[in-house]
Amino acid sequence: MTAKPTFREALTVWTRIGLLSFGGPAAQIALMHREVVEEKGWLTEKQFLNALSFCMLLPGPEAMQLATFSGWRLHGFIGGLAAGLLFVLPGALVILALAAFYVTYGDAPLAETLFLGVNAAVVVIVIEALLKVSKRALKRWDHWVLAGLAFVAIFFFALPFPLIVLAAAIYGYFRGGEVTDAAPSPAVSLTQTAQTILLWLVIWATPVALVWAAGGAPILMDIAAFFSKLAVVTFGGAYAVLAYMAQDVVQAFGWLATGEMMDGLGLAETTPGPLILVTEFVGFLAGYGEGGFPLAIAAAALTLWVTFAPCFLWIFAGAPYIDWLGAQTRLAGALSAIIAAVVGVILNLSLWFALHVFFGEVTAKSVGLLTLWTPTLETLDWKVVALTVFSAVMLLGLKRGVLPTLAATSLAGLALSHLT
Repeated sequence: MTAKPTFREALTVWTRIGLLSFGGPAAQIALMHREVVEEKGWLTEKQFLNALSFCMLLPGPEAMQLATFSGWRLHGFIGGLAAGLLFVLPGALVILALAAFYVTYGDAPLAETLFLGVNAAVVVIVIEALLKVSKRALKRWDHWVLAGLAFVAIFFFALPFPLIVLAAAIYGYFRGGEVTDAAPSPAVSLTQTAQTILLWLVIWATPVALVWAAGGAPILMDIAAFFSKLAVVTFGGAYAVLAYMAQDVVQAFGWLATGEMMDGLGLAETTPGPLILVTEFVGFLAGYGEGGFPLAIAAAALTLWVTFAPCFLWIFAGAPYIDWLGAQTRLAGALSAIIAAVVGVILNLSLWFALHVFFGEVTAKSVGLLTLWTPTLETLDWKVVALTVFSAVMLLGLKRGVLPTLAATSLAGLALSHLT
């Protein structure tokens, strides 16, 4: 491990990471590892991996939280704040511009054709995420059972995602988990931790309280409540967030159509920063539908705030406890059970996306307590199916990566539209 860098030296690296962090969590984490461990030597391999394991067990985007932890480890509070903000802000500005372009030109024939390919690629991207999370999470037979039960609960019975997380956590807590090392007590007092939590709760809630006191548009309060809840319960990374968010913003709130949700995910895949920035796109479109560009910008800003402020809370409160938490058997069991359940939730997202992309009409039929998603077979779009197969070959077969796959599938969709 080399000497601790100056704050200015670290700031340069956090800026570079924020601008180059394309390709989703795996690519972003690999970029950080190369910069912080291999090239700079600011963190040891063990420190980096311990922090990564901790961040993967938190709700929210693990790559952004890992950047925040790295900054905190080097320069305390100000270092963590700088690293976390610089990881998010470049992508947030790009998403804001793309969302504005989308509401202005998204209905143009060329844009619709390009997004046809994007939607097909998104189906395969989510399936790839499902495979990766499954490999990491399903290590015991009961984890497979939990994943299956979670899928049935959300896909067929429409149970709320937070309830599924709670049930999995209770099971995992009593089942216990595997712990390999004992760890010393954390070098921080409970009073200090409580002060940190209180500070960030106030930071988190202040803009929401100001909007409420100013009598802001009702949709702003709905956005603040929904995305605050999402920030607390979505363990398992970005695709767990999407699994919880996608159906609710389309069905429960009606803020977006299914196609718009898919387009937003495709756009977020092409920008730097965490994939969870798709929440900004959702907030922008929700606000735009209610009050045009001014409300759209306010909604996007509020969405960003309530989505990412909790990430700083988790890291600044939890970082001093990383080694100690890893040695708690019951807590390890609870968290591993939650991640297993998330696999089933992402499977639900994969099927839900595929049905709505392949078929022009999908209806939800209630049979007692069951919810059955029934596509109208005559509305099957063979072009989307062909583009999805093409995306699967590119991403899963040829391992071309997310950005090349999105670009190639969009161009293939454009070519296909001229042939039919």
